[in-house]
This record gives sequence, C-alpha cells and structure tokens, in this order.
Amino acid sequence: MIFLCYDRCGTCQKAEKWLKENWTVYEKRAIKEEKPSVEELKRWHQLSGLPVRKLFNTSGRLYKEMRLKDRLKDMTEDEMFELLSTDGMLVKRPMLIGEDFVAVGFKEEEWKKYC
Repeated sequence: MIFLCYDRCGTCQKAEKWLKENWTVYEKRAIKEEKPSVEELKRWHQLSGLPVRKLFNTSGRLYKEMRLKDRLKDMTEDEMFELLSTDGMLVKRPMLIGEDFVAVGFKEEEWKKYC
C-alpha cells in the first residue's frame, strides 16, 4: 500500500499514527515532493469511485488562492486531472492506495476495511 501524505498536515499525522498502531505495512509518499501524474490520478479516481472534484484539497491555501471552487464547474475531467498533477498540494490527503482500492481522506472506519 501507498500512504500519500503531507507531513505538516495534522490529519496525515493522525492517519500515519493509526497505520503504525494497526501494524499496517505501507510505503510513505510525500505528496508535495512527489506529485501524482495524470495517469496515477486517473487510476486512483477510478478505484475510489468518487467524482474527480473529491480529489481536490478544498481546504488548502492553493485551492482557495486559485478560486477553484468557482472554476471547477467549467472544467472537463481531463483539465481537472491536468491541474491536480501540477501541484501535490491541490490533491486531497491523506490517501491510502492499494491494488484495488483508494481511500481518500482519513476515515478510520473506512481504512479498517483495508488494513
């Protein structure tokens, strides 16, 4: 499994603590330093079953500065994937990524299903 995170994010810290307490083996990937590619984002989107918009970090500074709340409604999915791939800070985190699932955001009950 891949644990996609940002170390300065409180939710990511809580999620990683939970993973360690539950003896989960994972590969940690820093989203800011190793931003996801368009291909990865498309695959994760498919596995998550969520709308593309749910992959955006809507509480992030960059999202707000770019006024994406208003702009996303006029974008195609491909344009959204391209935008997400430009900066890892636009991507919702943490993510837990397995072979056949993606959990977006830390919801302990959901993560229990995969760990």
